[in-house]
Amino acid sequence: MDKTERLFSIMDALRRHRRPITAAALAEEQKVSVRTLYRDIQTLIGLGAPIDGEAGVGYMLKPGFFLPPLMFSTEELEALVLGARWVETQPDDDLGAAARNALAKIATASPDDLRDRISDTALWPMAVWGRSKRPIPVLGDIRRAMRQERAVRIDYEDEQGRSTTRIIWPVGLAFYEGKQTIAAFCLLRQAFRSFRTDRIGQLVITEDRYGKRRAVLEREWRDSWRHEAQAAEL
Repeated sequence: MDKTERLFSIMDALRRHRRPITAAALAEEQKVSVRTLYRDIQTLIGLGAPIDGEAGVGYMLKPGFFLPPLMFSTEELEALVLGARWVETQPDDDLGAAARNALAKIATASPDDLRDRISDTALWPMAVWGRSKRPIPVLGDIRRAMRQERAVRIDYEDEQGRSTTRIIWPVGLAFYEGKQTIAAFCLLRQAFRSFRTDRIGQLVITEDRYGKRRAVLEREWRDSWRHEAQAAEL
């Protein structure tokens, strides 16, 4: 990798990290020495890149920085196309439309017009929905509730057909082939639970906020899931 490619790679790495990354970690990621990384950072700053850095803390791009679109490698473009096409197969019309729009923006915003390359990737996800796919309105509601960190009231039917009304704090939405599952903290059970969207009757986004930030809840949910998985192995 020559220096120009390395500088672009460092900028890509800084864009991926939302929090400061240390010089040592960034150097290891780029497979260069820390001394070389320091020189590359100074070169980027000299070229006008708005990089904040502090000894012992690390480097990060200043908020609001827009990096002009770069050329995509063949594998990067194929990954984007396949991912967007998979999203289009899901029963979330708003998300599917967003995937199509994003792909169109990527195609036309690049220095090269990528529309022909995108249409010729020959990569297509296999979806079980087929022509019978029907939109599931609650998916958009759950995504909005997570963005706003607002509690959701649902009428839910369990495997035995018993119905309950619950207040939940959604922390994640998993898309499987043929179904979707909401990971949430359930106030009724005072624990994390999973809820299948096809068993939800009525759903209402309330004005009440989560008791904790969603990012904190997600970490706690992951810890809980790992603990349960380890216990099941014993």
